[in-house]
Amino acid sequence: MGSLNNKNRVFATHHSLCTQTHQIGALGLIVSTFFFTRIFDQSFNSCTYFSNDAKRSQDLFFVNNGGKISWPDRGYGLHLSLKIYVYDELEIDGLKELMYGRDRKISADSCVKGQWGTQVKIHRLLLQSRFRTRKKEEADLFFVPAYVKCVRMMGGLNDKEINQTYVKVLSQMPYFRLSGGRNHIFIFPSGAGAHLFRSWATYLNRSIILTPEGDRTDKRDTSAFNTWKDIIIPGNVDDGMTKYGATLVQPLPLSKRKYLANFLGRAQGKVGRLRLMELAKQFPDKLESPELKFSGPDKLGRADYFQHLRNAKFCLAPRGESSWTLRFYESYFVVSLSLSLSIYIYIYIYKCECVPVILSDQAELPFQNVIDYTHISIKWPSMLIGPQLLEYLQSIPDEDIEGMIARGRQVRCLWVYAPETEPCSAMHGILWELQRKVRQFHQSTETFWLQNGSIVNRNLVQFHNWKPPMPLP
Repeated sequence: MGSLNNKNRVFATHHSLCTQTHQIGALGLIVSTFFFTRIFDQSFNSCTYFSNDAKRSQDLFFVNNGGKISWPDRGYGLHLSLKIYVYDELEIDGLKELMYGRDRKISADSCVKGQWGTQVKIHRLLLQSRFRTRKKEEADLFFVPAYVKCVRMMGGLNDKEINQTYVKVLSQMPYFRLSGGRNHIFIFPSGAGAHLFRSWATYLNRSIILTPEGDRTDKRDTSAFNTWKDIIIPGNVDDGMTKYGATLVQPLPLSKRKYLANFLGRAQGKVGRLRLMELAKQFPDKLESPELKFSGPDKLGRADYFQHLRNAKFCLAPRGESSWTLRFYESYFVVSLSLSLSIYIYIYIYKCECVPVILSDQAELPFQNVIDYTHISIKWPSMLIGPQLLEYLQSIPDEDIEGMIARGRQVRCLWVYAPETEPCSAMHGILWELQRKVRQFHQSTETFWLQNGSIVNRNLVQFHNWKPPMPLP
């Protein structure tokens, strides 16, 4: 009995000492965990994204000191994770016609310049992308290559042929029908947009459309752009400008610029452009706005054009030829070279370093999730193009203009179509936008599913047994 009591006392004493040790150890563990967690969080935030305080203190917070993208966590995930299948031109009958014309004589190289060059560049970059998959069954998204705007401009296909060929191509894609087209990507880079495919509203009404121009009220009274599914992309920048053009014209100090603002382009009968040219006649010392000639002795060469463009603090960007609300993006840098305003901004900020003034009321700009355009540009009501516009621009201090130009330099890489090996490019932005479109499950009016998870059509035929060509909705 005494031995048992001694054992109990020993056990009780041991238990008490153990409990006290555990308590002290637990407290130390909590303190150290808290301490190291704070250090880790601070280190992690500095490497991947800024804290909320840093975001508030940074005008354009997604570019870090090293010049690499630190994409914001707001509206995005922490990393890119998607798989894109790129259709091969040989696997689908008709796809080569959409790329090279009915006679297949139009080369991709001939289509890589001009506003429609994005169709070629994005295709080529996706072929090289680490996010490309060659297995349809594991793909999140499907990219349909077509250079159809270029093909049409060069006479390779007419409107009727384009429509028929698109329908033929789509009828051979089981995964298009499986998802109702929701996971398929198409590029329409011109003012006509998806209307190049006349039946787009029937067949592509759920597909992802990449376009530099987000129209709202086009000539057909039907918008081909849907904010919820489509993506605004930068217009095409000529490779010679991005790689070799930086030293073509050096920017002038603001104090040495002759004009407050300029607009160098054709009137084309557009109200906004005509107003600017009349305004330039009233205030020739403030605004330069001649109607450019693209032939004859008065034609401006490329270097001359930039010499004029760099001689103003503000570069005015009115609405262009098309009734699409984003055709104001289009400007003319050299003879027969037509570039969109995303390029217009690029040229202004990179080469000439003047602040773009957007004079198109329904403007849509790329990557608005991450770029605050109020920091790098001005948007002015098109109905107020007049002396008050010049008065407002003249009231802006040079130091504010310099700040806008400096912030523009931070984001210029997002308007350049470059490989993924570059730390920042238009493709980085497009991939992030595409990732937001990925869904675990895509529903279609022509697909059904059973209790065992199998996908079937209206005749209860399982998906893997579907035989093209298939009727499209």
